[in-house]
Amino acid sequence: MRFQQRRLDNGLTIIAETMDHLRSMALGFFVRAGARDETAEISGISHFLEHMIFKGTPKRSALEVNLEFDQMGAKYNAFTSEENTVFYAAVLPEYQQGVLELWSDLMRPALREDDFNTEKGVILEEIAMYKDMPQFDVMDRCRRLHFGVHGCGNSVLGTIESIKNLQSQQMLDYFRQRYSPDNMVLAAAGKVDWQQLVDQADKLCGGWSSFQPKRSLSHYPGVGEKQCVTEKKVLRKHICLMSAAPSAQDPLRYAAGVLANIIGDETGSRLYWSLVDTALADSAELECDAMDGTGVYYSYISCDPANTEKVVAIVRQMTAEIRQKGVGEEELTASKNKIASALTLSGELPMGRLVPLGFGWVYRQEYRPLTEELKAVQAVTTEDIRQLLEKYPLEKITILCLGPDEKKLV
Repeated sequence: MRFQQRRLDNGLTIIAETMDHLRSMALGFFVRAGARDETAEISGISHFLEHMIFKGTPKRSALEVNLEFDQMGAKYNAFTSEENTVFYAAVLPEYQQGVLELWSDLMRPALREDDFNTEKGVILEEIAMYKDMPQFDVMDRCRRLHFGVHGCGNSVLGTIESIKNLQSQQMLDYFRQRYSPDNMVLAAAGKVDWQQLVDQADKLCGGWSSFQPKRSLSHYPGVGEKQCVTEKKVLRKHICLMSAAPSAQDPLRYAAGVLANIIGDETGSRLYWSLVDTALADSAELECDAMDGTGVYYSYISCDPANTEKVVAIVRQMTAEIRQKGVGEEELTASKNKIASALTLSGELPMGRLVPLGFGWVYRQEYRPLTEELKAVQAVTTEDIRQLLEKYPLEKITILCLGPDEKKLV
């Protein structure tokens, strides 16, 4: 296994984790463009632009793009988050040149007016679809409440109003600002021909102009407020809880991941035994999202409306108890082993290494092989958890409930 890195004159960074013993490779462009980079006027534009990338380029139609991916047998897709837009594909090594040529072309899309107007309808349908999914809706609303005016509270999808009013020129302006080569990372993992990758990327991407985009970075502890939203058509009570957590640059992020697993893993966690196993809730999970300069723990719980107050009280009691007593050695070891197993299983595939490889560079400009990640997880101690809880207390929780009743939280 070898790590290699090169920066082109225009700022595009190329990185690769080369594993010659594998029989496939994965490649992707990581763009620092997400909801936190948007204003209310252009809310949802990063995700909309992700869709538009696949509508074709001056050289290729949308149909031709799909046919080329299919002819290579590529497993490809893209996703947009609060902070990044990622385009990726896994292929056999002989198609490395072909998939890089295709993705490089797509990173400079046509953004045709007709495609823009058609895709706008697709985005509006997607917003409507997710509004009918209470789990998504409650978390989107809670994130907005928790972060207040901070950019990380912006909705990835945007609003019906912002998408309807969006103009193609605004998308073109946003593309020129965010899809600058010095705001992108080209990452590859698996059986990669490094020299070929660098030479081809220089030829295909070296002429892109740089714009030096900026992003406002600041930690935000959250508002710690409560809010209930009434939705008569929803039968269950959907509860989201958020509190401050370490950023992607904070060494305590490993301890935060372990603690989140102890509290809210879908099986065998404290939330599971307290709420799901006792039939007070049908779902109860907690995860940690380490972001650029800030972070957040977020829980999702689904229960009978009659159990809402009891469920929230149990969660509050649980967080207070963890702060007072910490965690036990047995549950700490179990949590670390679960995380290590998941990382190892994922890391056996090039696609499983591509995302942590790319994000490691996006957030910290560093490379950490899987072995180092595993060591960092296994090195977490009960003292680390104590320090974590001191710096990021779980008790300051933002809570948003969505359900059929109008009863307010106390």
